Amino acid sequence: MPGLLARYDALVASGELRADPDQRAAAERLARLQDELEAPPPPRRWYAAILGSGPTAPDPRGVYLWGGVGRGKSMLMDLFVDTLALSEKRRVHFHAFMLEVDRRIAEARKAQLKDPLVAVAQDMAAGLKCLAFDEMVVTNTADAAIMGRFFTALMEAGTVIVTTSNRPPRDLYKDGLNRSLFLPFIDLVERRMDVLSLNGPTDYRLDRIGGLAMWHAPLGDAATAQVREAFFRLTDFEPEDAAHVPSGELDLGGGRTLYVPKSLKGVGVFSFRKLCGENRGAADYLAIAQAFHTVILVGIPKMGPENRNEAIRFTKLIDALYEHRVKLFVTAAAAPEDLYQSGDGAFEFERTVSRLNEMQSEEYMALGHGVEN
Repeated sequence: MPGLLARYDALVASGELRADPDQRAAAERLARLQDELEAPPPPRRWYAAILGSGPTAPDPRGVYLWGGVGRGKSMLMDLFVDTLALSEKRRVHFHAFMLEVDRRIAEARKAQLKDPLVAVAQDMAAGLKCLAFDEMVVTNTADAAIMGRFFTALMEAGTVIVTTSNRPPRDLYKDGLNRSLFLPFIDLVERRMDVLSLNGPTDYRLDRIGGLAMWHAPLGDAATAQVREAFFRLTDFEPEDAAHVPSGELDLGGGRTLYVPKSLKGVGVFSFRKLCGENRGAADYLAIAQAFHTVILVGIPKMGPENRNEAIRFTKLIDALYEHRVKLFVTAAAAPEDLYQSGDGAFEFERTVSRLNEMQSEEYMALGHGVEN
């Protein structure tokens, strides 16, 4: 099977990728890590065999690959995992992994294990030489508080971490509650991993959605087909596997979670009824805006005076998505200016209409995900 660099060079040669020095440097670093992970352990001397010890090489340094959305991070991660000749490897979305960690720590506490956090880390590290994360983003205070100790224990047990993120380590959990508890994790990343930036000139995500409109009205099969196509292009998910698109749980804090019916590679699909028909506040919408670089919102109805609460929530949702430069694809009953023409706050809703129209522009679509500093 061709190695990582050969696969990457073939993609460039075919025109599927454009030559990008940052990408090439990241591919070379990941290929070097593969060599280190695949290398056999050093031979044991005769006296080491008698004493039960032997020379040990330090574990390879992990890789933290960060950059704007659409710069090829997930593509490089795919190549790395696919070409890594190692059975003791695992690739998992960061949110899913932390939910698993939280569950297993709770079970370890019930079993009254000594230091449940370290016990779970050591158990997960057993037989796991490389753990690959896509889309590391930290929005949960509870996770932020345990990550330093947990990942220290995981790495000390011999697991090498490779991860992608939209943000450099020092910007993770920025302005988060009790952020001081998270700083040991940032120190760990900078001490045990090589941090590489990937911010080349090509946004491959925009290439993938070229020609697709953001706003699809009226509601119906044609509109649904368009946002489905956007999801498939953004996530590389094959349409024939549509029945198996992964779902997710978004932590909203305070023990609350939000079920995301389709969640993959930073793209989340939600219904208007779920996000705006239920009692939600700005904090919920902020969590969504931080976790997803693209939101697909389906089933937006025309609203009147009887829907003032839904209209207010919709305004808060759009504010959060706009401020975090989230890409938005929708199916709606009407154009933005025709959604809410009468009722409390209809005049203020014109600002939301303006934002929705701006979010359809090429200039907005080219912005990177996150609050501008």
